[in-house]
Amino acid sequence: MASALWHTRQAARKLLDAEQGTIYRDAPHRVALLYPSPYRAAMSSLGYQTIYRQLNGEPGVAADRATLPDDVAGYRARGIPLFTLERAIPVGNYPILAFSVAYELEIAGLIDCLDLAGVPALAAQRTWDHPLVIAGGPLTFSNPSPLAPFCDLLLLGEAEQTLLDLIREAVALGFERRALRALIDRFAGRSGFYVPEHDRGQVPPIAAADDSLLPARSQIITPNTELRSMYLTEAARGCSRGCTYCVMRRSTNGGMRVIEPDRIVELIPAEARRVGLVGAAVTDHPRINEIVRRVLERGCEVGISSLRADKLTDELVGLLSAGGYRTLTVAADGASQRMRRLIERRTDESHLVRSAELAKKHGMHTLKLYLMVGVPGETDRDIDELILFARELVRIHPRIAIGVAPFVAKRNTPLDGSEFAGIRVVDSRLDRLRRGLRGKVTVRPTSARWAWVEYMLAQSGPEAGLAVLDAHRKGGRFGDYKRAFAARGVEPTGPVARVPSTSELIALRRARRQAEPVKRARA
Repeated sequence: MASALWHTRQAARKLLDAEQGTIYRDAPHRVALLYPSPYRAAMSSLGYQTIYRQLNGEPGVAADRATLPDDVAGYRARGIPLFTLERAIPVGNYPILAFSVAYELEIAGLIDCLDLAGVPALAAQRTWDHPLVIAGGPLTFSNPSPLAPFCDLLLLGEAEQTLLDLIREAVALGFERRALRALIDRFAGRSGFYVPEHDRGQVPPIAAADDSLLPARSQIITPNTELRSMYLTEAARGCSRGCTYCVMRRSTNGGMRVIEPDRIVELIPAEARRVGLVGAAVTDHPRINEIVRRVLERGCEVGISSLRADKLTDELVGLLSAGGYRTLTVAADGASQRMRRLIERRTDESHLVRSAELAKKHGMHTLKLYLMVGVPGETDRDIDELILFARELVRIHPRIAIGVAPFVAKRNTPLDGSEFAGIRVVDSRLDRLRRGLRGKVTVRPTSARWAWVEYMLAQSGPEAGLAVLDAHRKGGRFGDYKRAFAARGVEPTGPVARVPSTSELIALRRARRQAEPVKRARA
């Protein structure tokens, strides 16, 4: 084991040596900040990096990172504990373990991290001597309930302020483990805090960070990440659009909050050579062209996380090309024009055609569309329309790629409660799409099976989290999840969304437009 541990720590040292911005801080109290996916994904997470910087700025507190190992089985077989990067301290020795969880399938990674830390996975099995386990992250915007069996406390929504509130009270108690377990009682019932033992399934409202805390941004730049050596910063938070499937629709603080260009640019570190602008709807920023231009003037390459086809202009695509963009990626979301209307997506075919024209004009290597299949109301005819339309796009730009994800209904959206289309149905439509575009367009789908697992977790309660534990203990294969969901009696619950007809949607929009003059007159 000693040799295996040495090699593992050497690998961690190589990761640290390649980083810029790592924080080594001495403080009387330490928090282990965990990410339940491997390092490459963790260091692409803006929220994770922001919390890392914030905690290390708190008086008396230091935060050290730990991520899910690439080879969990190897760690188990050789008896290697999960330890932190900055200090090489076993995670189980920290009084507080704080997880950032992005989506439902990372719950299995959270269980692995706790196992490797020597901490019981279930909160009910822990004693006063065990670390306090808390979690936050993007998953809490929709349905945090499956996390409840594993966490002593959950931070809901934007955690920049709520986590600091918790940590400051922990500092006042001296981070003593017995006192920390009693501390969580103080937060029961507060907005932004979910204490499963007390709230009994009644999830409180999510929290919103004060705008003065924005933007979230990278602390560490590293080549060992999905976004190689890229400094990430928010250009906007939230979204003002009303797409019916999206958790971020008109999210906290009433919609999209834009960050001023001066604030974005002044925070970019001098050593950054690649800058990524991040947000749910970055191209909706009213001054996006100015921001991109100013980043380019610093001599940096630039990327944007969410290009909206209806917002692309010749100037913006030209700037992105000058900034190193080689793949223009836009969201189509619905397979057809009819489906885009049903989900209230503003994008139409003319916007996607224009995207192909701009990609060709500015020398983009590939135009990539990403979309969903299995949306309520979809039929094979919608897939056939997509096939015909994609063939038209190939005549404009020779390299088209389509990324396809099965639709998964999320809590706190208008489509909450919608049934999963079915693994066979989704696979059939994906096969229909591949056959229709073979040799012409690259089709890159994600798994229908694992989308179904995600759906079961997204639409269920704490019992679904227990099923993840059961399945993971059995090996974590798809069949293990099916059996575990059945054994635990996991059944998706929640409001059932009825999909309106196209005529109903048109009538609704007409009524809204007619009401606008009345609203303005009253104002």
